[in-house]
Amino acid sequence: MNPFIYSRAASPADAVQVIASLRDRRPKFLAGGTTLVDLMKLDVETPDHVIDITAVPELATFDTSGSTELTFGALAHMSDVAADAVLRQRYPALSEALWLAASQQLRNMATLGGNLMQRTRCAYFRDTSYPCNKRVPGSGCSALEGINRGHAVLGVSDACIAVYPGDFAVALAAFDGVVDTLSPRGTRSIPILEFHREPGSTPQIETALANDELIVRIRVPTTTLGKGSTYLKVRDRESYAFALTSAAAAVSLADGRVRDARIALGGVATRPWRAREAEQSLIGQPLTEASARHAGELAFRGARTRPLNAFKVPLGVNTVVEALMIAQQRA
Repeated sequence: MNPFIYSRAASPADAVQVIASLRDRRPKFLAGGTTLVDLMKLDVETPDHVIDITAVPELATFDTSGSTELTFGALAHMSDVAADAVLRQRYPALSEALWLAASQQLRNMATLGGNLMQRTRCAYFRDTSYPCNKRVPGSGCSALEGINRGHAVLGVSDACIAVYPGDFAVALAAFDGVVDTLSPRGTRSIPILEFHREPGSTPQIETALANDELIVRIRVPTTTLGKGSTYLKVRDRESYAFALTSAAAAVSLADGRVRDARIALGGVATRPWRAREAEQSLIGQPLTEASARHAGELAFRGARTRPLNAFKVPLGVNTVVEALMIAQQRA
């Protein structure tokens, strides 16, 4: 790990003021540290100034009682939010996405804002002995012809096929979550579907955040769709593993037909992936296994596979089908 300067912020404004004064340096905010510290140990992340925001109490609160939206502070811990009674009953997909992530120890430490910012687990990204366009732009992508079983099939480019590893952002994508930020230029709100970027020719730019911008909260519009929802995660082992495929699905029904539907995919794309064409195919139709399978096939139309990860397409279709069937039962 490289040496760095450590400072501690007392408020969001203080944190932003500090980072604004460090324009010629490589600063990073420190929240739970469950991703940043690991990458610093591997010399993948090499900040020369770390700004600790864990002593900012207003960023750690969350409220699921609102009539128009749910609000989650960026420093709210994953385990606390996952256990919230309102979330478990009315928005099970959001709760399950947090319960199924990592281990209990990590969930107790990791924060929601930090979880959105976690970086790919691509082994070539995390091992500095291999070329990686995400780590060193222009150096090449070792995964293209390497061991790419866990890599993305949607939103990929010739420069990068690294999969986005998170779960919570996938569930947020299904419910049109919004990320509120603060910077020296003021505040702004970023729809979660615009927050993470596809790699294109610049895979090193992973989010819409500016370098001096701090996540302060996440907001989710209230919706009756929440109760009829689930987050289904398929992985090599039942716990402590990242998704091979996952799906956040939500449906509402009227007279035996689908009135509204949401489908977001994880484990298969370079960012949280909303399957809008698949959703539209269900509207006005009875939700059967056949219609669910058609939706799953639409969700993966246009997938670009490599020899080792082509299995993700049929597995992903099956994941969508099962998630929709669970959501239907809950609705």
